[in-house]
Amino acid sequence: MFKTIREDVATIFENDPAARSTLEVVLTYSGLHAVWGHRIAHAFYKRKFYFMARFISQVSRFFTGIEIHPGAKIGRRFFIDHGMGVVIGETCEIGNDVTLYQGVTLGGTGKEKGKRHPTLEDNVLVATGAKVLGSITVGANSKIGAGSVVLKAVPPNATVVGIPGKIVIQDGIKVENKQKLDHQNIPDPVEDRCSTLERKIEELQQQIVLSEKEL
Repeated sequence: MFKTIREDVATIFENDPAARSTLEVVLTYSGLHAVWGHRIAHAFYKRKFYFMARFISQVSRFFTGIEIHPGAKIGRRFFIDHGMGVVIGETCEIGNDVTLYQGVTLGGTGKEKGKRHPTLEDNVLVATGAKVLGSITVGANSKIGAGSVVLKAVPPNATVVGIPGKIVIQDGIKVENKQKLDHQNIPDPVEDRCSTLERKIEELQQQIVLSEKEL
């Protein structure tokens, strides 16, 4: 248990340059508190003490602003940065070295039974405000851009942005830890499309001008 606690604290230092001391991390990081609270709640959930599990998760939600259903399965070195508003559903499965930012929702799409929430494989990053919905899998080393809404499965080593989410990078350079926080540089397919349309309009305007001169 103490080994896991030390690993959780070390994960904060690896991912957050603002972390200054162990005491600060242990006492003030709500994402860390939410993960610890979930581990306790999940232990009760596995033993079918459902009320106690849900009660603990709701107490954790009250103090941290992060809602993790006690049924969710979460791997090692899970990092929630500025986690206010994060929601993780009951049948979510999260691998190792996964990072979530504030306002992320890992939710369902309706009242379906069984597996109805996403699976995030190892080393996935989900940026601010993104929504990953339904029983889909986000492959290892993939990134979900800020504000994206993902409704379809994402292959490994991919970058997804937009509403609905579209893959803009796949099988590119492998994600390294030093790149994990650089999600502001994710490509914007909407901006790219607008730039293409602007170029086409300029070409048409030039053609019109040439045609008028010939007349």
